[in-house]
Amino acid sequence: MVRSFGLMSLLRQYRKPIAITWGLVLIENILLALIPLMTGRAIDDLLAGGVNTLFVLAGVLVVLTLLMVMRRIYDTRAYGKMRVGMGLDVRDSHIEQLVSIINARLNMARELVDFLEEQIPELITACVQIVIALIVLASFHQWLALSVFSMSVAVFLIYTLFHGKIYRLNSLLNGQSEKQVSLLQSGRKTSLLRHLRLLNKHEISLSDTDAVVYGLIFLVAVAAIIFNLWIATQVMDVTAGSIFSIVSYSWEFVQAVFMLPLALQSLTRLKEISDRLNSNQKEDDLSVGVMYDNV
Repeated sequence: MVRSFGLMSLLRQYRKPIAITWGLVLIENILLALIPLMTGRAIDDLLAGGVNTLFVLAGVLVVLTLLMVMRRIYDTRAYGKMRVGMGLDVRDSHIEQLVSIINARLNMARELVDFLEEQIPELITACVQIVIALIVLASFHQWLALSVFSMSVAVFLIYTLFHGKIYRLNSLLNGQSEKQVSLLQSGRKTSLLRHLRLLNKHEISLSDTDAVVYGLIFLVAVAAIIFNLWIATQVMDVTAGSIFSIVSYSWEFVQAVFMLPLALQSLTRLKEISDRLNSNQKEDDLSVGVMYDNV
């Protein structure tokens, strides 16, 4: 029985180890979020002649360090097992394909596991930062929270406009990558040269699209920060320290929101990879079989 490939398939098959590692990431970030608050209280306690809060802070930092080390050790083994299983499944599902296609798709399949191991923890961190920043900004003034929230909506709209193009460019890049081994086996230098140039062309197109997307997102982010700074200085009656906090949390929100389009872009690429892995049609062989006439 040939299994399907995709993030949801991985989540179902390896739900227990994934739940464990994501749970540990969530605990890490909650503890990290408490560090600034506990540091401030430790300073107040020390100025008053006490040391108890300082010891509590030190204990939390030690626990956080141990937790991070343990999670990294567990992650390496858990996700390594997933990569091995995924690789065998891809090979079994594409056994009738050319070696060039199997080789490329084995590498592509690893990106699915890489996303779960590397980018999902970053997303969890971003979500925790977003929630905390919204709460803190709203505690100063509702317009501050509304400003950065509107910015996040604009970020999603900007990415939506470019989603189709990013998917198409990833499809072209992945399709060209599948031809590489066969081209190397052919020994034709001109074919390999054209192949490398096409790879470079698709990579440049993706990079240019990324530059435009993030340029637009950064302009929206700058507008939100400037607006919050104006609100803090012209509308609100706050101290310099409060203004610093408002700008700091606004920027922290911006940094966290920047993770969202990165994740969306990765999801777009992984969607194309999943579609490619789940498509095991004979025309794949035919398209690669005649590529020497087209490359």
